[in-house]
Amino acid sequence: MTGALGEAYAACEQITRTEAGNFYYGIRLLPPEKRSALCAVYALARRIDDIGDGDLPRAEKVTELDRVRADLAALSAGHRGSDPVLVALADAAERYPIPLDAFGELVDGVVMDLGDVRVKDVDELIGYCRHVAGSIGRLCLSIFGAQRSDPRLELFADQLGIALQQTNILRDVREDLGNGRVYLPADELQRFGVELRTDAAGDLDDPEGHLAGYLRHAAARADDWYALGLRLVPHLDRRSAACCRAMAGIYRHLNRVIGADPVQVYDKRLRLSTAHKAGVALASLAGVRG
Repeated sequence: MTGALGEAYAACEQITRTEAGNFYYGIRLLPPEKRSALCAVYALARRIDDIGDGDLPRAEKVTELDRVRADLAALSAGHRGSDPVLVALADAAERYPIPLDAFGELVDGVVMDLGDVRVKDVDELIGYCRHVAGSIGRLCLSIFGAQRSDPRLELFADQLGIALQQTNILRDVREDLGNGRVYLPADELQRFGVELRTDAAGDLDDPEGHLAGYLRHAAARADDWYALGLRLVPHLDRRSAACCRAMAGIYRHLNRVIGADPVQVYDKRLRLSTAHKAGVALASLAGVRG
């Protein structure tokens, strides 16, 4: 692609390469047309997330998110404008059946994040995960395509997104707590005897070991969601399946590390090495399950 459209896609790929972290290891396994389309999807999703996580006052965040909704409405009506991300996304939506309304669900999820967050129970947790990550799973599926029709495919994509978001929550417990956000269900924390707090050093405080026990339980639940979502893979072409396996494989391994040793998230954001992530991506391309 050349001209303004080529520049728009290049801008989206730069955003994805710089910001996507774990996801880019999978995205780069796609053929060029699908890779560029998924980068456009990621770039707008990132913009939405950055609004929610940024330093603007709540009212200004709401205004910015409303602007994104207006941009999506204009895009659906056929107006591209000049914003590179929207130009690329509009073109991608002409080439693939991208459900633009899924971005609206993501915006709804980010609105849930504004201010203090307390999640009541597992149903509320899964509902939140479905908004912020199940929507991304369905967006990815629209670009991956499927080798055969199956009415369950959107469900599988949704479940895989829910799995990934649960891992994000477990990885970021300390950081989220510092920002006034607790996504771990209150009823489960009470049942496990967990009082979520930090110590004098700013690390998660777990004098009785109850939090470690709870995080093992939550990681096991997330692993079940990976098993559900990965039923999507056999329905995809080889390169799309490799992308899906790589993205899910990196996060699933991270989830299992947390389940095996929860204390690793007490004082830092846990990350896998570049070499390990690259290995998962290569294994995925070869067709080896992560």
